[in-house]
Amino acid sequence: MPHFIECYDRSLNFPNAITFGRILAAPLVTLLLFQPQPVARLLAFAVFVVAALSDLWDGHVARTRGQVTSFGKIADPLADKFLVLAAMIPLYLITRNQINSDPPVAFLPLFGGIPLWAVITLQAREGAVTLFRFIAARRGRVFPAQYLGKRRTFAQNVFVAAAIVWVAVNTTVGDAASGAVRQWLSACFGWMTTVFLIVALLLTIVTVVTYSTAFARILSDRHR
Repeated sequence: MPHFIECYDRSLNFPNAITFGRILAAPLVTLLLFQPQPVARLLAFAVFVVAALSDLWDGHVARTRGQVTSFGKIADPLADKFLVLAAMIPLYLITRNQINSDPPVAFLPLFGGIPLWAVITLQAREGAVTLFRFIAARRGRVFPAQYLGKRRTFAQNVFVAAAIVWVAVNTTVGDAASGAVRQWLSACFGWMTTVFLIVALLLTIVTVVTYSTAFARILSDRHR
């Protein structure tokens, strides 16, 4: 029991509090996105960006203060995945409804709406890498993040953030004067969403190959 209390107390540090805050932010992003008002969806954008950036902060604080814990190692990547998933599912549903409405509200360049296969591909990669890391840890091996993996996470976060703004811009039509501005913003953030979605998908494929190769090497070393 004393050992459990000591481990529990070590987990109650500032970096882990930031991680826990990111977990709490995820359902808030979902709730705000499902509110059909531009202000609510722009607030969802702000919450998502702050939560995503907090991932850089808590990791830096944990390393510099020597407060890296087992809880943080597990909760930190899970919080990131939970945050992205909490935004991506409502974005898929909202953009699908936008293009299927009569008349259609808006079309995302090249895709129309966020495709279901893209959501599945991005999340399947997250699940696969998490599984790789779990199995490697069970074998006493470290499965570190790779450079391309970090670039892929960045591209995915920019895609989600841009998609939130695009959805917010297209939530209401407005009058003729604001319509021109809205169309410009819709085109700008629509293309940003599309470009970073494509980049995230390409990096997803590349990183799955590189992580699979590294994982196969870990398994082969285990059997030697």
